Amino acid sequence: MALLEIAKLNVHYGAIHALHDVTLEVADGQIVTLIGANGAGKSTTLRSVSGLLRPTSGDIRFKGQSIVGRPPHELVRMGIAQAPEGRGIFANFTVAENLDIGAYARRDQAAIRADRERALTLFPRLRERIRQNAGTLSGGEQQMLAIARALMTRPQLLLLDEPSLGLAPQIVQTIFHIIREINASGTTVLLVEQNAHMALHTAHYAYVLEVGEVVMGDKAAVLAKSDAVRKAYLGVA
Repeated sequence: MALLEIAKLNVHYGAIHALHDVTLEVADGQIVTLIGANGAGKSTTLRSVSGLLRPTSGDIRFKGQSIVGRPPHELVRMGIAQAPEGRGIFANFTVAENLDIGAYARRDQAAIRADRERALTLFPRLRERIRQNAGTLSGGEQQMLAIARALMTRPQLLLLDEPSLGLAPQIVQTIFHIIREINASGTTVLLVEQNAHMALHTAHYAYVLEVGEVVMGDKAAVLAKSDAVRKAYLGVA
């Protein structure tokens, strides 16, 4: 069953037509990835789902309900959370305070404590740095914090925008291992990622975007073997 459905989505930045009739779906319980070059419309798609951008036309349905026009804070309460490109952590707040901000809309204190413990178990480095200001963390640790903060909303759908950006290969491996763990625990993931190799070997299903249009969609393992995808995005001639 589709948890998220996007139908004929069009988005403009002024005169720039950024998304052209984008149609895709994210099945409940899966990791779905969007791959493509810079400017293909991947992040624009995520920002439309999270309510940060309002589409020109088309529909976005979450659990069968249209969410176009709903503000981001309402979508968080409905079960959609995003770890944005660039991480967006609060640099002058501690790790603990950043996690608390993730749970701002919740009142279930016992469950909040349980989710915080789960996040710190997933990311043991954050436990070690729980009282540090987030701005003093390494890039990889800040990315871990951005994901952990999003998990504190207890999302059904987690949107991840370029989680490997600027990170060392070993940290990238760690981040993607944790993404698989998060998904295995029941959270559906929509992943935007320029590291197409990692994305296709992590996701269940994948879409390729080019200049704001979906040009391919299939099981990730199938696309990973496609000659066109291998040549364009995996560096294989």
